[in-house]
Amino acid sequence: MLSAHSDVANRIRGLETGADDYMTKPFSIAELVARVNALLRRAHKVTHPVLRVKDLELDVSARVARNGGREIQLTNKEFALLEYLMLNKNKVVTRTMIAEHVWDIHFDTGSNVIDVIINFLRKKVDSDSGDRLIHTVRGAGYVLKDE
Repeated sequence: MLSAHSDVANRIRGLETGADDYMTKPFSIAELVARVNALLRRAHKVTHPVLRVKDLELDVSARVARNGGREIQLTNKEFALLEYLMLNKNKVVTRTMIAEHVWDIHFDTGSNVIDVIINFLRKKVDSDSGDRLIHTVRGAGYVLKDE
């Protein structure tokens, strides 16, 4: 965060609301560059998560999905949609939200492609025991539940 407010209360508020760093004006360009480089070094140390919901796990960096230890073969769109649902588990995601995050801006929201991919995912992800993870919320969208 770059601000003209240099008092301690404002610096604390900036950091507590999500800023990774706080610099006040006037500032040195060399110091700004050094701070940005430090943040970039820190970003490279972040590991890619393995997302988990019940027995379902998604290794984002290896691009591998497993359910109960059994590997699931997913297309790129299925993987992206499952990742989005897992990142938003227990939250309803609308078709528009899915279209914006999984498809590009040229996606035709009037098509049934999302419904088809959801159906494919259900067949691959939901367990044979009848434990369903992906649910339709009529009139709203879809939710991946871990409850």
